[in-house]
Amino acid sequence: MNLNTTRASSLGKQKRLYRLLISSYLLRVVVLLMTTTAFVFPPFACGNNVRSRDASVSPVSVFNQGGTVPNQNVPVYTYEVVNTWSHDPKAFTQGLVFFDGWLYESTGRYGSSTLRRVDLRTGQVTKKVSVSEKCFAEGITIFNGKLYQLTWTDNKVFVYGLKSMRVEDELSFEGEGWGLTHDQQSLILSDGTSQLQFLDPITLKLTRTISVKDNGAPLMNINELEFIKGEIYANVWKTDRIARIDPLDGKILGWIDLSGLLPLAEHTGPEDVLNGIAYDEKNDRLFVTGKRWPKIFEIRLKPKA
Repeated sequence: MNLNTTRASSLGKQKRLYRLLISSYLLRVVVLLMTTTAFVFPPFACGNNVRSRDASVSPVSVFNQGGTVPNQNVPVYTYEVVNTWSHDPKAFTQGLVFFDGWLYESTGRYGSSTLRRVDLRTGQVTKKVSVSEKCFAEGITIFNGKLYQLTWTDNKVFVYGLKSMRVEDELSFEGEGWGLTHDQQSLILSDGTSQLQFLDPITLKLTRTISVKDNGAPLMNINELEFIKGEIYANVWKTDRIARIDPLDGKILGWIDLSGLLPLAEHTGPEDVLNGIAYDEKNDRLFVTGKRWPKIFEIRLKPKA
């Protein structure tokens, strides 16, 4: 073997070694990216893009998200705890309804979203239906004997038989789904903005919207809803307050300040924010809870001094 042949052979070996090193490096990069992506992003939700709005939040005590001064002419209420019941501390509460002696609860998160029937007195889940692991469940309401459950970014509403808790229909709507309630004619939907949508309960066709403003500023992050005595009660995400809203024009009729309802020592993380309003119309009882709260509270409102 001559000198030129030896050099060519050595050069070939070096090139193969470089290619091997580069391939190994690229493989490591791909694996790292795949691992990071799997950690950050949950599974695709019913075919739509997935985003996270519950990843890292801290509850704050504010009247609105715009930084404006609250309207001094709007009454503010505080609370008196009447009763306390156990609540599943793993339930990521997105919707809460009281009907015919039972609590119905929608819990969220990809891979763990459910619909539940709960015994208020014991906190026991007497029936639970798992939602597709690709869906993030949101608010619920019961209207005309049917239970409607929102999904967050999937543009879907699941319609259940109330007794069977089986899906009987699947409806479509535009935009995001956060909270859900109803008046005498329409479903009322929040999408995280300052807008509330009124939808036909059969077709989900949009019939009208109202814009909710606090002292002239849009009230953002409107979340879980409940229709009580002609008013819309609305959790404001990341706050410990509930807005009382006029369903005709979106005017804020009052605020409910629930600061300190669940002591911070009983919070397990920053996601454990107030979220869940249910009303027992027959007995005039108001219930509230939060995401992963260990308790459900029956409260009585009173003017704040």
